[in-house]
Amino acid sequence: MVGLQPSEVPPTTVVKFLGAGTAACFADLLTFPLDTAKVRLQIQGENPGTQRVQYRGVLGTILTMVRTEGPCSPYSGLVAGLHRQMSFASIRIGLYDSVKQFYTPKGADHSSIAIRILAGCTTGAMAVTCAQPTDVVKVRFQAMIRLGTGGERKYKGTMDAYRTIAREEGIRGLWKGTWPNITRNAIVNCAEMVTYDIIKEKLLDSHLFTDNFPCHFVSAFGAGFCATVVASPVDVVKTRYMNAPPGRYLSPLHCMLKMVAQEGPTAFYKGFVPSFLRLGAWNVMMFVTYEQLKRALMKVQVLRESPF
Repeated sequence: MVGLQPSEVPPTTVVKFLGAGTAACFADLLTFPLDTAKVRLQIQGENPGTQRVQYRGVLGTILTMVRTEGPCSPYSGLVAGLHRQMSFASIRIGLYDSVKQFYTPKGADHSSIAIRILAGCTTGAMAVTCAQPTDVVKVRFQAMIRLGTGGERKYKGTMDAYRTIAREEGIRGLWKGTWPNITRNAIVNCAEMVTYDIIKEKLLDSHLFTDNFPCHFVSAFGAGFCATVVASPVDVVKTRYMNAPPGRYLSPLHCMLKMVAQEGPTAFYKGFVPSFLRLGAWNVMMFVTYEQLKRALMKVQVLRESPF
């Protein structure tokens, strides 16, 4: 699989913005059950006295959900997830190159690692600020356990979830966990974008690969692994804090300390395997699709602008 060849004209910011959001939605459609399994494993043990269903491993979690909650349960929160990716990924991935170029001094041949990290932190923080309500709703749906096909549901649908959270917890409830999420996504974005950027650049410079599918696959896989390792502790705290009812935790720091006291430091890596499976698979699908979409959109744009 080679795919479309790189365009002679560099992709515009609009092309990158739309391409990143679309590619992220496609990747989410294919990997969402892994993300839901990750959330269930991360919150397991939070309420040991009330939790009736126990999850073991990625596949076991998904099978248990299907058996106890129905076949659609692994995709609970998908609509909010797609809302999130269209706004979140468009900013953090689609604007990364533009922000990196903005920070790079004029006349420099390459952007330094520090500049790339700064660009990753900037677009990650911008994306969370805009897309946090969609992430809150997505996590609430994924964490909501509904036993049996006729089980009770707190939210009737995605839009009802936005309205219910705003009514019961105030507008601030939709931005609950913003700071741990900014921390988490600054780390994830740096690990993903900077690692992908550097690996791809080194592979091309060493002539091991040309700018095609194998190069994108290897770069994306490495980015997914690095992102999972460095972001998992923050991700667990973010998930628990965002899913908690009002009053359970005073702050993200309180959530972290309580988690360590009750479950030990290994709790920070709960759901690591589904996190890696999800982030690794998600990165490969997203980056490969993103690179092809950029080329396809630029090809369409060049054809539209060329004289007949």
